[in-house]
Amino acid sequence: MGVRVLGPRDLSAARSVIARDPVVNVFVDSLVQASGLDPRRGAEVWGYVEKGELEALCHAGGNMVPVGAGEAALRSFAAYALRRGRNCFQILGPARAVDQLWTALEPHWGPAREVRDDQPFMVIDGPPAIAPDPLVRAVEPVELSVLYPACVAMYTEEVGVPPQTGPDGTFYRSRVAELIRAGRAFARIEDGKVVFKAEIGSVGTGVCQIQGVWVDPERRGEGLAAPGMAAVVELARQIAPVVTLYVNAFNTPARAAYERVGFRTIETFATILF
Repeated sequence: MGVRVLGPRDLSAARSVIARDPVVNVFVDSLVQASGLDPRRGAEVWGYVEKGELEALCHAGGNMVPVGAGEAALRSFAAYALRRGRNCFQILGPARAVDQLWTALEPHWGPAREVRDDQPFMVIDGPPAIAPDPLVRAVEPVELSVLYPACVAMYTEEVGVPPQTGPDGTFYRSRVAELIRAGRAFARIEDGKVVFKAEIGSVGTGVCQIQGVWVDPERRGEGLAAPGMAAVVELARQIAPVVTLYVNAFNTPARAAYERVGFRTIETFATILF
């Protein structure tokens, strides 16, 4: 019984843990598929082993995310994290698991900059319930300079600090460019300015996750969000048939827009921000 860093030879077992709930676990599924559990290609993933079997995972990069973890696994992950030291900028995942991790880690890693303990995790697995905005489309690579300021504005508004750009100032811009090249960035652009946007941040096994939903503050209240999201759902379902997102419970307008589109809540997430 214990925790160890997983490697490529553990990929099949790790994906079996993820597959217990591929919808809720889409974020880690996407990262594990991309890295193949090779730490040189991505962040570490820790495994909790009991009686010789891999029972739970914890993605341990900039985001610390437990997967399939019961109380014993969470205690072990917390103890292992304390020995290794903090290198994440947030802990996120199902609220019960995040709460247990943070209870153990807070005396050593706290205080948090912010605790968001009620984030409905929502899913839609069919066509949107309302007509999509026909002006929402995939962003072209040549439009990076148009989309990027909107992405920075969204991130800063949502997280409370500007995005981490890395030593050369290009990390976040490179991530936005990567999503555009992959056909996973969508926007309504008017007169060279983004008025609505969203991206598909993660793609797992038959599931994808929308992130970065944003409406230009000058255009809020015009009813752009729900039809825009309906369009994004249609486009996202060409990539994966099940579409997810999570949202802060206090963001009443966003939740109402998502529910109009047909999203339903299946889990509660929490995020600890440092």
